[in-house]
Order: sequence, then C-alpha cells, then structure tokens
Amino acid sequence: MPFQGESLVLTATQRAEIEEIARSQSLPAGFVLRAKILLLLADGHSYQNIADKLDTSTPTIGKWKKRFLDRGLDGLETHRPGQPPQKLTARLRARILDATRRKPRDGSTHWSCRKLAQQLGVSKTLVHRVWREADLKPHRLERYMASNDPDFERKAADIIGLYLDPPRHAAVFCIDEKTAIQALDRRDRVLPLSPGRAERHGFEYKRNGTLSLYAALNTKTGEVHGKTAARHTSQDFVGFLEQVVAQCEPAAEIHIILDNLSAHKTQCVAEFLERHPDVTFHFTPTYSSWLNQVELWFSKLQRDVIARGVFTSVADLARKLRRYINAYSKDAKPFRWKYSHPSRRIRHVKLSSRTVH
Repeated sequence: MPFQGESLVLTATQRAEIEEIARSQSLPAGFVLRAKILLLLADGHSYQNIADKLDTSTPTIGKWKKRFLDRGLDGLETHRPGQPPQKLTARLRARILDATRRKPRDGSTHWSCRKLAQQLGVSKTLVHRVWREADLKPHRLERYMASNDPDFERKAADIIGLYLDPPRHAAVFCIDEKTAIQALDRRDRVLPLSPGRAERHGFEYKRNGTLSLYAALNTKTGEVHGKTAARHTSQDFVGFLEQVVAQCEPAAEIHIILDNLSAHKTQCVAEFLERHPDVTFHFTPTYSSWLNQVELWFSKLQRDVIARGVFTSVADLARKLRRYINAYSKDAKPFRWKYSHPSRRIRHVKLSSRTVH
C-alpha cells in the first residue's frame, strides 16, 4: 500500500476524465466512488478525511490509489483473479462504434453503457471512453420537422438576408403569438429552494384561464414589445401591428418576419398593408418556425416565467409577463443567429426594393 503522505498528481487529461466519471449517473456506484477518491487525493485530502467524506475505509483508499498508479484508469476496473486488464485497441474501438449504431436485439430502442459492454464482453469503462471520444450519446433524442415548402430556399434566403445584411435605416421585426398560456395556480404551497433540496411544487394545480401573448422582437436591438390578449383574432393581430408601426420613425421602411397562420393573411391584414405601404411581410417557409428569431425569445420566456410560474389569475399572469418583458428589454441584446445545413446551399441576397412576400 502506498504511503499515506505520498501525494497523487493528475495530468489535466486525467483529471478531466476522472471528473466526468465522478459526475456520471449511469456508471456503477463503485466505479464513481473510486473516481471521487482519486480527486480528493489529488486535492491533498488525508486518508481519514476522505474515508469520512465518502463513507469508506483507509485500506480501500490505499488499494485504489495503488491500482491507479500502476495501471491508470484501467486500474479502477474490478477484475476477477487472473483476468488481464483490457486495452482499447483501434480494432476494439471500431467494434464498439459499429455496435453502438445498431439497434439492440432485445427490442429496446437504444444502448446503455452497461448493456453494450455486456453484449460485447468488454468493460464499461472502455465503452464510456469510446462514446466520449466520439461524442456519442445514445440516451439522447432530438426531434426535427422537415419543411415541405417547394419555395423553401428562396424564402429562407430572404429572411436570412434580413438578419445578416438588412436594408440600411430599415426596421426588422420578428412577430408571432404564443397562444393559450395557462394561468396555473398550485393547490399546495411551494416549498422553496434550500441547501441539498430543489424547489418543490405540489402535483395538483388549478386552472384560472388562458391568454395569448403577441410579441415583436427588434432584430437590431433585441428589444421585445409585447401585448396580451384574451384571444388571437385577426383584429387583435392588426391592433398589435399598429402598435409596432407606431414605435418606428414616420415613413421608415419596416420589414416583418412572421409565419403562415391564417390570421396573418385575412382581409383585415390586407387593409393594414394598404394603409402602411412602408411595411413588408416576409413569411417563413412551412414547418420552419426556427427561422423566426422571436421563437428563441418565446423559448426563454417559457423557461424563465411560465414553466415554473404560479399565477392566481389571468390578470396576475398578464402582469408577470409584462414585468418580464419590460425588464428583458432594458438589457436586451440581439441574438447571434446563424444557419447551417449540409444539404442546402442558401446565399442571402441584399434587398434592393420593397417587395411584398
């Protein structure tokens, strides 16, 4: 057993790997414990202090320290007597990667680190290391919606051009509605955040009605103008547009990016455009709401206010939304938006005339 006063020195790479293992919630508890032991040793803690912190024994600490000094991270694996430690060869790495891309045969949808290791007869450490190197995360799933708009590239290039190279002295707004926001109140009191315990909400809630929120994001400044409404009709939408236009300089060129909602294409909206010839609409392609920057702000609003909010009434919900919008706009910054897709070649063209889209 190594001398207890002997320090343990970790390289930057070793520390990064061990810290990731120590934070893992999928690796075996014993393996995570050994990683925590090494980190505390490297930080200069005594054997007794580590034993008290991790509820283990000093002989155990010495055992895993020695194995790490002898064999590195492979020494943290539990081996049967006489079992040689596994080494990560190029062939084994290719085998793990190939198996990861295939579906498990037991009917499950994806691999876990332990399940794949058992299937291939290798250690969980090797699978974890290969996944980390290749940035593979089988437990994660992302969803997408492909646009079926035949004019996708032209419409997308038009909007991207407004973001990257807008007309000089023109105002560009991204506008949309967030509909049916529920004013939910909790039947039981909220238990606040405390050391070692997350904020807790009661499971049961009370519905106090809904409202809609119109929002206009100024792409140049990042400021947001909002308006709450009981419904989201074409008349409400036009009323909100009038508020947005009133904020701009007289006769200023105004470009508005919005989606293809039917309320955006009514006779009432057409009459608004006739009254304001300086306003140009730019409709996003179908299933392409991600092209509208205000959707990014709606996502932030959902996380910051709505998801965990407690609202005693619709009026309370409206008040808290307005308060958030006002506070946000005081320190607003424009989004650093970009678009990248390997199968499309979109190049924006600088707008030289006012064409209604």
